[in-house]
Amino acid sequence: MNSPLTIWCNAALSAPAEQRLAFGLAEHRLVFAQKRSASVLAAGPSDAGFLEADVVLGQPDAGDCLRNPKLRWLAVTSAGYGRYDTPDFLETFRARGSVFTSSSSVFAEPCAQHVLGMMLALGRQLLASHAEQLGERRWQFFERRAASVLLNGQTVLLLGYGTIARRLTELLAPFGMKIYAVRRKTHSERGVHVISEERVSSVLGEADHIINLLPDNEATANYVNARRLSACKPGARFYNIGRGSTVDERALVQALENGRLGAAYLDVFAEEPLPPSSPLWTAPNCFLTPHTAGGRNDQDLALVSHFLKNLAAFVAGGAAMTDRVV
Repeated sequence: MNSPLTIWCNAALSAPAEQRLAFGLAEHRLVFAQKRSASVLAAGPSDAGFLEADVVLGQPDAGDCLRNPKLRWLAVTSAGYGRYDTPDFLETFRARGSVFTSSSSVFAEPCAQHVLGMMLALGRQLLASHAEQLGERRWQFFERRAASVLLNGQTVLLLGYGTIARRLTELLAPFGMKIYAVRRKTHSERGVHVISEERVSSVLGEADHIINLLPDNEATANYVNARRLSACKPGARFYNIGRGSTVDERALVQALENGRLGAAYLDVFAEEPLPPSSPLWTAPNCFLTPHTAGGRNDQDLALVSHFLKNLAAFVAGGAAMTDRVV
């Protein structure tokens, strides 16, 4: 594959990242969309230059990708790829021999650290102590010490087992936790009990921590619902850094109010930004962050480096590409 490629990009990158991209593509033709966006939550509008592209970097419209027979590789700038995760899209790419990659590797480390940080903050009563500092300033020495728990030996259930979950498993290893993971293909994994869908309800009754990493697609809509929440171990803690659409938020609030869940940490929501009227803001023991789990101050440079590394592998035949979906 020696001929220059036309690479179309609709991602709004920082100036250093854009310069790095242009330098790395000196042997190819780089075309930027007329309208670019830093958000990965919505696809960009159609663009005249798109039909010239051999390679696309960013968040294009899925329909535009299917209508461009010239497209050989789609590289999305996100870990999730819900809008492209349909049988029609994936089968069309496979039939064409086109490549589809995500940027999961860029976001695995920050997401994994984010979840571990919240697990430790809840276990060590840091959030409750901070609330006292902002509120009544009581010296709750005995109460906080008695409520503090160790992660050591506790049980974790991972809903989904992709790149982020694998990195989180590595971070949790020193605590000697029992880790279950549910996914469609139940291949064995070192240090992880991979279970089938049929075993989820029984394992929910064992788990101290339920960590939702599910993507947004038809099969995962409201996956965490009232029935599954009722099967949780009383006092369990729930974390969502997957997608908001995978959780029945009304049922989650009820599980917090009736004490079935001990706490919930949410980074993603069915509607973003989360409306001020949402009951999640005031639900008991519910802690929120504004979709920042994947945040890192070098994000754009990391995305460009990931793309350029994959480009070199793509030019060499594609065998060594990372985060490959198709």
